[in-house]
Amino acid sequence: MQHAAARYVSTRGSSPVADFAEALLRGMAPDGGLYMPATWPKLTPANWAAGLAYSDMALAAMQPFIGTALPEGALDRALHRLIAGFAPPEVTPLVQLEDGLWLLELFHGPTAAFKDLAMQLAAALSAEALQTSGERLTLVTATSGDTGAAAVAAFANQPRIRLVVLHPHERVSPVQRRQMTTVEADNVLNLAVRGDFDDCQRLVKALLADESLRAQGRFSSVNSINWARLAGQIPYYLSAVSQLAAVGETRAPVFVVPTGNFGDAFAGIAASRMGLPSRGFVAAVNANDALARAINEGVYARRAAVETASVSMDVQAPSNFERLVYEASGRDADLTRGVFADFARDGRVVLPDELLTALRREVSAVSVDEATTRAEIAHAHATWGQVVCPHTAVALSAARTIDRTAGPVVALATAHPAKFGKDVAPVVGFDPHPPEVIRALGDRAERFDVIGTDTSEALAAVRAFQT
Repeated sequence: MQHAAARYVSTRGSSPVADFAEALLRGMAPDGGLYMPATWPKLTPANWAAGLAYSDMALAAMQPFIGTALPEGALDRALHRLIAGFAPPEVTPLVQLEDGLWLLELFHGPTAAFKDLAMQLAAALSAEALQTSGERLTLVTATSGDTGAAAVAAFANQPRIRLVVLHPHERVSPVQRRQMTTVEADNVLNLAVRGDFDDCQRLVKALLADESLRAQGRFSSVNSINWARLAGQIPYYLSAVSQLAAVGETRAPVFVVPTGNFGDAFAGIAASRMGLPSRGFVAAVNANDALARAINEGVYARRAAVETASVSMDVQAPSNFERLVYEASGRDADLTRGVFADFARDGRVVLPDELLTALRREVSAVSVDEATTRAEIAHAHATWGQVVCPHTAVALSAARTIDRTAGPVVALATAHPAKFGKDVAPVVGFDPHPPEVIRALGDRAERFDVIGTDTSEALAAVRAFQT
């Protein structure tokens, strides 16, 4: 099969056009922006028809983003690896809770979290790109829990690749931490940062900006700032619509997405740009509500992140908000660059009225507090017999307020509740039964180093790891 070339531009407008391999292996554009496809490929209803296999939907959704940049068959091989790691035949099963309300389960993979869906693909595609180029790659990622676990599971022992994971010290769940730190792989370095996720993310951006780290080969990120991560999340939105069609529901859904860094939600917006029917997207956040304040009040302002039960959403400077601003503004790179330059300098920016109106056409946002999250965990168990994680509870709380007369509402279930037993068990009265991937952790020894929030400490740790 012949494919057209796929081109990528920066949200800040000053970087050379890149192909998929360059966007994948570089992660962030040289001008500090995020890569975006130069144009949106188009899909048709045949690409999410009832009964389609997940692999077929993923191939249709992702191949246009890759084009000719990787060897023929690279995506097929990556999808084979992905699906082999998931138990259900649907990969992401859609469960009906009540009339018009559905739960899209994204946690049936190697680390019991939705990050596996994109991370397994990113690892396989990176290996294909490096085998072709003969290069070596050091990856660095910030995590509030699930990204790091999924990255370690995907990239451990991969030839030509080193992985550095930064997580906030003592601010991820014990299961999330152990999924990162008990893997015996010499190509993985775990760094626990005495700070919050935003500190970890700031350090990653500083590391990516340090050209000296590229002396040992390619240096990139596998956070959702990497376009390949977002592309790998688009297929499960197609899967949701396909499964709705299989039960005779052809009306477009509203998607409610529990979000921290906004990558999961932006993947849905990307799917809609490609033609997938939807009635809108709701970003459900916890008490770390910078995104909700930006959408609802028009002021994007950084605050210190607070600890919540939904730890993977404890983010106050979501990276993918930049992609949303770029897309909503009609791809105005000058405006996007100005907004985020002001935010970087002042920690606060008032969004122009025209931009704010455009943002609200793309997504609405709601913040859910801790008491409501606990109440929603209790409601899900008492009403539907569902045990859900705190992140999923945040989404369900928002989803149940949405009118369903015009069509279904689909909430995304992003992690298995057993990953957050200390928060779920007191509400439902028992420990959630862990899947095999969690039981297999056992009592293996952990390996990680603790560092401060100064860039110099992170640089020293990474340089030592590269040698």
